[in-house]
Amino acid sequence: MLKDFLTKFDPAVSKYWLLILAGIMWSGVGILLCSYAVTWLIVVPSFASLSLGIVGLAIAWVVYRNGFSKIAQKNINRIFQSADKVCLFSFQSWSGYVIIAVMMAVGILLKSSLLPKPYLAVLYTAIGGGLFFSSFLYYARFALTSRGKSVRAEIE
Repeated sequence: MLKDFLTKFDPAVSKYWLLILAGIMWSGVGILLCSYAVTWLIVVPSFASLSLGIVGLAIAWVVYRNGFSKIAQKNINRIFQSADKVCLFSFQSWSGYVIIAVMMAVGILLKSSLLPKPYLAVLYTAIGGGLFFSSFLYYARFALTSRGKSVRAEIE
């Protein structure tokens, strides 16, 4: 009976839409982190602010290329190996949610620490930018898959 109840409220979506939802989530968190960084950098004199912002973006590209893009690609592959309808929360692996919780806790601690915010902005830009850049992998896969689906439908 409990299983029937839980199945009835299973938030299942098509795996194609799960790609969009994952991309939106990664983009949203990336934009949020970068917006914190911007608010911390606008109080700094413009040359220092620009320098710290550029350093943050450069590190964000490295984080994207060597870290988050690989995680996003693993998530995309896992999504496509699953059934047509999957749980709304399955865009991330269960171990990924543990990592997210740890990163959120560290972020909250850092944000409330005595570290100067302009220097913290570099870290927030690096993580936020890496997430934002990686979110486009989800969108690209959705676009490619959508085109493939419509092409297959026209052929059949």
